[in-house]
Amino acid sequence: MTAAAELPLSAIVAARNEARNLPRCLESLRDVGEVYVIDSQSSDETAEIARSFGAKVVQFYYHGGWPKKRQWAMNTLPLAYEWTLLIDADEALTPELAGEIKLAIRNPSCDGYHVGLRMHFLGRTLRHSAASFDKLCLFRTGRGCFECRLREQDTSMCDMEVHEHVVVEGKVGKLRHALDHHNLGSLSDYIQKHNEYSNWEARVWTTAESGAAQLPASLFGSQAQRRRWLRKKLFAIPGSPVMFFAYKYFLRLGFLDGIPGLIYCGMQGVQFFHSKAKIYELRKQRG
Repeated sequence: MTAAAELPLSAIVAARNEARNLPRCLESLRDVGEVYVIDSQSSDETAEIARSFGAKVVQFYYHGGWPKKRQWAMNTLPLAYEWTLLIDADEALTPELAGEIKLAIRNPSCDGYHVGLRMHFLGRTLRHSAASFDKLCLFRTGRGCFECRLREQDTSMCDMEVHEHVVVEGKVGKLRHALDHHNLGSLSDYIQKHNEYSNWEARVWTTAESGAAQLPASLFGSQAQRRRWLRKKLFAIPGSPVMFFAYKYFLRLGFLDGIPGLIYCGMQGVQFFHSKAKIYELRKQRG
């Protein structure tokens, strides 16, 4: 993390109680120009670990509403580099991806890049189960922002953007190499996190609100838009949580990922059920 950085960009790391994952993440960012860890008052050693790697620790206090953690950081921090990388504490750059980024940010015709995620779950790399997806997490500083799908949010919905996506002004490309994503601290943490996600998702799908930069659900759009279109259609179909599990486990060959694949696909179906049940609950409450 020096002035003559190998990777001249600003990394924003979102974290909360990530002492287990953070060392792997920050080790992978040693060649990055500057690293900010945006912490949510962790009760473990997250902040101390971040400082030991030379990262700048900033505390984020969420009281509901918008912006959430990463957009707040992008609005607030004095980022020193032309490019910004958004990375979670349970993710890590690979040497191959770092080398590709080094070349990509020299391209004057591109303003952002989608990066794939390679999912690690319960000690296994998931090669099937529809577990891989892209996210737009590398972009020119000031040219990207998160869409706002819901302004009226509360602390039960997670203090970080859930399935809001970054929208970039300008041309966007895709990198070949992926981030390593270690999706799990423990199953208990995983369930708690996705309970917050389903609170948010239920509110989004029952609120007639649309941010100016919102990506519309579209079968023929980006991967994020296609996923959003599919989810919207499935919510209207009886038994769709079971269909969602079957799609991931059978059609997308989740059974080839062994027991971790079964658990992952099962959890995905359960989470879909939670979102759908909470949508029903909210609609009943509103009459």
